[in-house]
Amino acid sequence: MSILCGLPFLECIYCLACARWVWKRCLHNAGHDSETWGEATADDFEPVPRLCRYILAVKENDLRQPLRAPPQGYGVDPDCVVMKKSYTDTRGKVPPYLIYLDHDHADIVLAIRGLNLAKESDYAVLLDNKLGKMKFDGGYVHNGLLKAAGCILDAECEVLKELAEKYPNYTLTFTGHSLGSGVAALLTMVVVQNRDRLGNVDRKRIRCFAIAPARCMSLNLAVRYADDDFLPRTATPLEDIFKSLFCLPCLLCLRCMRDTCISEERMLKDPRRLYAPGRLYHIVERKPFRCGRLPPVVRTAVPVDGRFEHIILSCNATSDHALLWIEREAQWALELMREEDHTFEIPAKQRMERQKTLAKEHREEHEAALHRAVTLAVPHALLPSQYGTFDEKDDDAGDSSTGSSAKSTRKESWYELIDRLFERDESGHMVLKKPLLAD
Repeated sequence: MSILCGLPFLECIYCLACARWVWKRCLHNAGHDSETWGEATADDFEPVPRLCRYILAVKENDLRQPLRAPPQGYGVDPDCVVMKKSYTDTRGKVPPYLIYLDHDHADIVLAIRGLNLAKESDYAVLLDNKLGKMKFDGGYVHNGLLKAAGCILDAECEVLKELAEKYPNYTLTFTGHSLGSGVAALLTMVVVQNRDRLGNVDRKRIRCFAIAPARCMSLNLAVRYADDDFLPRTATPLEDIFKSLFCLPCLLCLRCMRDTCISEERMLKDPRRLYAPGRLYHIVERKPFRCGRLPPVVRTAVPVDGRFEHIILSCNATSDHALLWIEREAQWALELMREEDHTFEIPAKQRMERQKTLAKEHREEHEAALHRAVTLAVPHALLPSQYGTFDEKDDDAGDSSTGSSAKSTRKESWYELIDRLFERDESGHMVLKKPLLAD
């Protein structure tokens, strides 16, 4: 009887906690997370709307007669499309993608489309994961996305090597949206570690732009590879959303309890927790208590804590995640940046100096983020040597461990990596070997 008398009291406490959380979320705007960040420049942000259009082009069956092109078109020359893979070609193991030779911008682009709500195979890739299921390079990654990245590597490594050698002055850009962005991010990480298999391609040539990325890597990896560029748009993991598709109140309830009872410091210290990768660009177009959209402003930083960890209650959450909308807002933001540069009429010499200064600031910001990760006691967050591991001793040994903490005296080759993580089934298809589980 005494227990039953206490139930109303517990319900009141729970309702007050939920009301507090909802009040905070209704007042919390995504712009709060990036209010201390610096603004991006036109030169820095220029590839984003263009790459968005390339990703949109993957959805077209015939690029010579497009059906859903944006107002300014895709900007894709069909004759320069090296290959274009559909769901049939990938057998549903990877979202469709294309490889495009962008001669106008001296770029080799591999673009991967986002989640297709009508395709079961995309859900299978997204939901093929659980906390701490797959280790990679001293951290944790999304198991299904790593598997998809491995399938692309197995199919296209020779093509990419041939293009990289044929066009030595071209950059090599991996890009994707939503589900495809997670695949692109992990694909980039593996390529960076195994550049010798692309003809020793210069590290500076390799880039990744992940648009509205899925959470795909642990915090130490997200900060370590922050010299690449990402555009986050969703805080709640996509797999959590689809697991709770028919019980959204359950999802909000669980997130409420987590945000209320679990401190961010505790979440940062969980080495298995996945985050949006790399340097973040945030398109800000709304302010609290203001109706409609404002001219977009793009902010950028390499945050350690505060990487869009709060769920935002908004009727625009779905539309803001749509690639067509991101492309439009990104293009508008870029045009505003260029207008401002034109107004000040910056001479070419000063523009070049500004680009060098910007590159230096990005390096310093990256180093500061690594120091911040160490200060916050993020697991495995030790100061790195270049593109190896957070432990300088590991780099001296030439090792970048994947799926194991054992150290080696030489760097694991691309094909050894693929052979150890993947195997072929009876039909000859690549399948992921049984992953190492967290201790």
